[in-house]
Amino acid sequence: MKVAVLGAAGGIGQALALLLKTQLPAGSDLSLYDIAPVTPGVAVDLSHIPTDVTIAGFSGTDPTEALVGADVVLISAGVARKPGMDRSDLFNINAGIIKNLAAKCAEVCPNACIGIITNPVNTTVPIAAEVLKQAGVYDKRKLFGITTLDVIRSETFVSALKGISLADVEVPVIGGHSGVTILPLLSQVKGVEFTAEEVVALTARIQNAGTEVVEAKAGGGSATLSMGQAAARFGLSLVRALQGEKGIVECTYVDGGSEHATFFAQPVLLGKNGVEEVLAYGDLSEFEASARDAMLEELKANITLGEEFVAG
Repeated sequence: MKVAVLGAAGGIGQALALLLKTQLPAGSDLSLYDIAPVTPGVAVDLSHIPTDVTIAGFSGTDPTEALVGADVVLISAGVARKPGMDRSDLFNINAGIIKNLAAKCAEVCPNACIGIITNPVNTTVPIAAEVLKQAGVYDKRKLFGITTLDVIRSETFVSALKGISLADVEVPVIGGHSGVTILPLLSQVKGVEFTAEEVVALTARIQNAGTEVVEAKAGGGSATLSMGQAAARFGLSLVRALQGEKGIVECTYVDGGSEHATFFAQPVLLGKNGVEEVLAYGDLSEFEASARDAMLEELKANITLGEEFVAG
């Protein structure tokens, strides 16, 4: 497998690259790209780690060399949130970056699976989809919004609240990847019961966890390390599925024929061609059903914003 990370010199990109260098299957190629001139140095730094993963770094305005032959492209390029910024504030800068990188993927590696990390994911994924459609290479099975950070936060917070092993915690998260569009299905966590108050408080904490990090870093950044781990979890799951491993399920934001919105995050069975099957997310509690319905107007507006950005 060849995995390319675009935005590899940033906080998320470097964390992601480190995890991929140490965890990709032996014989894999890892390709790093960023506009920043430090990127080849990041690759050299990581090359000193003794794993059987070949690594190369590229910088400048053209990511072509990094993308040649890529099976998986993970895109974290863009600007991060700062205190007081909402994910929507990032839109104009990051939308242009994703548009350009998606166009380059369409040209250089049209059959690659593409995972979008760059926020606002609710909007950047539809942007990538529209660009790939215009190029005539769109395959909805191969485009993902990486919402895994919401999943690992949910698992972590539930484990801490209930004092149970993380190995026993599985929390599906549906909807989107910002604010109220993030909906953890706490009613489906096995072996634990939540009070109504706990559900409200825990859901709100998961939805606002990004702000928790931004504020704690006091202007020094956003969630880079945890996002790097989340992206690595999804990327490694995708690689294993592409290589033929069966039964790999991750929650992700996809164009999957949802009854709710064009793009919707829910459990997906991964396979040799990307999405093998979009899975039903099961029964919801009354609270969850209400929260899902309440988010849809915002989610659809986010999607439309991305589509209109590409249409001009």
